[in-house]
Amino acid sequence: MAKEKSEELLVPLEEYVKSGIYLGTRVITSFMKPYVYRRRPDGLATINTQEIDDRLKVAINFLSRYPPEEILVVCKRESGWQAAELFGKLTGIRVFTKKYPPGIITNPSLPDFFEPSILFIVDPWLDKNPLKDALKLNIPVISLCDTNNITSFIDLIIPCNNKSNKSIGLVFWILAQEYTKKLGIKAKIPPLSEFTREKE
Repeated sequence: MAKEKSEELLVPLEEYVKSGIYLGTRVITSFMKPYVYRRRPDGLATINTQEIDDRLKVAINFLSRYPPEEILVVCKRESGWQAAELFGKLTGIRVFTKKYPPGIITNPSLPDFFEPSILFIVDPWLDKNPLKDALKLNIPVISLCDTNNITSFIDLIIPCNNKSNKSIGLVFWILAQEYTKKLGIKAKIPPLSEFTREKE
């Protein structure tokens, strides 16, 4: 039965385990408690892997409703820069790492202003400025959320370790494969190792 269940996953269970995607923090907010499987002896929370996979599937279907030019991805966390930028190159989706330009989606007078239909962020705390802008525009927000995150105003939570390059890289690798497949975008997806290495 366990084997049948694992075959339904987007990637083999071993890949989820290897990436540490299920490892939370020692802090568990009330928002994230439903996704926690248990607390380890060292105090770290562990996230239910089936929940991670299920939420990723929902996110893939949700994102696939939008063409690349209508999606915005923001990742201020350095460990996610490599994966997020590679995801953007493969899909044609606009991605901001390091610094999110103020007013880019709220100030029409800016030369590079554009209006996304959906926002995808890696951490609701670090990416709080684009989250605030999305609220002003009343567009849906998808976010990776660790056990210590407050998830107010997030429309779709993907519970996972959102601090490690291996975990974030695995998420963007899965999303790149599934999004390009669903939209018929011709892109050669590089191996997972390209997504999970630290940016030089």
